[in-house]
Amino acid sequence: MTLSATEIDDRLMLGCWRLHERTPQQITVLLQSALESGIRQFDHADIYGGGESERRFAQSLRTLGCPRESIIIQSKCGIRDGHYDSSAGHILASVDGILDRLGTDYLDTLLLHRPDALMEPAEVAEAFSRLQAAGKVRRFGVSNFRPMQIELLQSALEQPLCVNQVQFGLAHTGPIDAALQANTGFDGGIDRDGSVIDFCRMNGLRVQAWSPLQFGMFAGNFLGHPDFAELNHALNTLAQIYGCSAGAIAIAWILRHPAGMQVLLGSTDPQRLKQLSAAATIRLPREHWYALYRSAGNRLP
Repeated sequence: MTLSATEIDDRLMLGCWRLHERTPQQITVLLQSALESGIRQFDHADIYGGGESERRFAQSLRTLGCPRESIIIQSKCGIRDGHYDSSAGHILASVDGILDRLGTDYLDTLLLHRPDALMEPAEVAEAFSRLQAAGKVRRFGVSNFRPMQIELLQSALEQPLCVNQVQFGLAHTGPIDAALQANTGFDGGIDRDGSVIDFCRMNGLRVQAWSPLQFGMFAGNFLGHPDFAELNHALNTLAQIYGCSAGAIAIAWILRHPAGMQVLLGSTDPQRLKQLSAAATIRLPREHWYALYRSAGNRLP
């Protein structure tokens, strides 16, 4: 089923990790392509390019004359050289640096980038409250957190956590495998993340899917990859049916999940970005969704 343009919502974000690898002119063209494709949300982190991705993004926004209030900017902090740091001092200093590089007075959303084993929830709560009171951050979330870690942090916060960013895609189906393969001896039936997607749905956290076209931990893109021949055949077959790219079908597969996920598109190619954004107009029927799941090497009981 294909949706009309007026039904496209906020399910797509542009991931800005690799912007520092592009020239200012290339970034300006990319952002223009994103805006033309209806993408108004942008994901950053203070470690992307050592902060250079944020600087170049801000420069291109100024070139485009894009009003700050017309877009949503999200950034993350907490990863340092060789360790994680969720201390209040580091969070506060990180946000000041992020705002300076982005040339803005506020972030729409701030995420803790990775779980910190030494996290003190009360310290994080202090930092979040100070940031919100100062008007520097409007909403807060986490990235790569399990349910119990979210509950622990939320127990100290005044603000409700609104986002959990996790890796998810056709070559990284772990977050849903355990539920689909429950009550079996299959390896996929082992619960490795505490049913994080179900937990987020029940507790009002929006799931954001990062690296949706990657396999492994940044091992590569599965589109056209020989190790994923069956999956690519299925994607190409459906791409012909829906009149779009195979990549758009792979993104549409994520969007079809009833969690209402947001997908981070990490492409720095303007034309490819437009092709992927077509996913927001496609709603896969169950038979196509499950066919793709099986073609990715998963089995159903």
